[in-house]
This record gives sequence, C-alpha cells and structure tokens, in this order.
Amino acid sequence: MPAPSRPVGTATRGTTNPNRLRRMDRWITAVHGPALRRADHPVAVDLGYGAAPWTVVELLTRLRTAAPTVTVTGIEIDPARVAAARPHAREGLTFARGGFELPVPGNPHLVRAANVLRQYDEDEVRAVWDRLTARLARPGPDGHGGGLLVEGTCDEIGRRHVWVALGPEGPRTVTFAARLASLGRPSDLAERLPKALIHRNVPGEPVHAFLRDFDRAWAAAAPYASYGARQRWQRAVRDLAADWPVLDGPARWRQGEATVAWGALAPRG
Repeated sequence: MPAPSRPVGTATRGTTNPNRLRRMDRWITAVHGPALRRADHPVAVDLGYGAAPWTVVELLTRLRTAAPTVTVTGIEIDPARVAAARPHAREGLTFARGGFELPVPGNPHLVRAANVLRQYDEDEVRAVWDRLTARLARPGPDGHGGGLLVEGTCDEIGRRHVWVALGPEGPRTVTFAARLASLGRPSDLAERLPKALIHRNVPGEPVHAFLRDFDRAWAAAAPYASYGARQRWQRAVRDLAADWPVLDGPARWRQGEATVAWGALAPRG
C-alpha cells in the first residue's frame, strides 16, 4: 500500500526496560512459533518499542529459538528514537520510522504492540486493530500460516501483563500473565487490562465478572498455597475453566498464564 505522508499515530511516553516483555514473548514463541516456522520468510514487527531498542533485540532472540529465519523490524514514530536504535541493527534486525501504517514490505506474520494503545481513547482502539490486522499475512490454502497481532499492557518491569491476540479476522483471545510470587489475587491484573477492556471492569461487563470469578477460584485454591503460588494458580485456573472458556492447559498455566476466548470478555454495547 502507498506510504502516507507522515506516520500514523502519536509518540508514546517511551518507557522501556530490558526484559519487560518476556511474558508476552514467551507466549508468542510457544503459541505462534509453529506458524512462523511454516512461513517461507517470516517477518515480525515490534511497533512502538520506546526510547531504547532493548525489547526489539530481545524479540529477535526469542523468536529465533522457534523460527530461526525470522526477521524483526522495530518501528517508532519518533525519529530520534529510530536514530538511537539503528546502531543496534544486525542481521535480521532493522529499525524504521513509522506508525500504524506499518512501513514494511509485504504482510507481517507477527505484529507486537505493547503499551502503545494505553494513551488512546477506548473508541479509537477498534480502528487501530482493524488497520493493523488488515496488514497481517493471510493463511495459506490449508488454513495455516496467517499473521498475528498481539496488543496489550504490562507494568514497568513486566511482572503483570494482559494482552489480546488478533488474527486477520479480528480478536481471538485474551491472556492474563503474572509473576505469581508478587500477585495478591488475580484481579490485581485489572490495572494492566488493555485499553479495549480497562474501562469495562465494572459491574455488568463480562471482564468484571471474569475477574470476580477468578478471585473466587483463587480464594478456594488457598490450601494449595502451601505447595507454592504456581500450584495455587493452576488449581484456580482449572476451577475457573468449569465456567469460562479457558483455551490453554497446564503447560501454560505453570508459566503463570491463563488464556480466555475473546468473545467471553468482549465489551457489551
């Protein structure tokens, strides 16, 4: 598509820290790694990486454990940030100025947008999602190999993170991830809900009911705390799955994750 005259979007605060996005990266590598491996020339984008390129470098390193031929482009709207990042470029890793128009050739197999939409209004989110998912690689004739957009929010050092995964057709799942040793209860993750959900954590909305039930399951699993926070989390998620469409299993729960179908948490109205 023709490049716009200027990047689409506004600059983020630029806050970044090494290893901040490890939970999101770990999930992407495990869940989307097979699709990246199947692609002939897998391309990933880190959109809005901030004032320093650490998370872009880490994304390349982590993705290559699953897809050795993947290439990564870090995109920032601030030209000074791009200039500062370019000395870190290497084989498979480039940096470019841009925004939601994604100034990369072809259709990416992965777009990661972490802590980007937090500053936008809720009613702007859907248009951004639509713009980004329209650029994703389409599945092949066998239904495999399509691109993925992962958009979410985390705290400053990556202990708590919630993200939405979207395919070309739209939102698919919501993942809650935490460093369990520092988690008081699952609803502590509410402050890291992505923009599409954070203002919907009120009575009558599905995400509020979900976090309420998650807290109840966590409380009921208190006896498992003597075996560690990980065992308590796994038991709570297992019980939660009786009433909510939890889509992953024990292998992901042990990582302090729980993934739920988007449709169960989608805002009403």
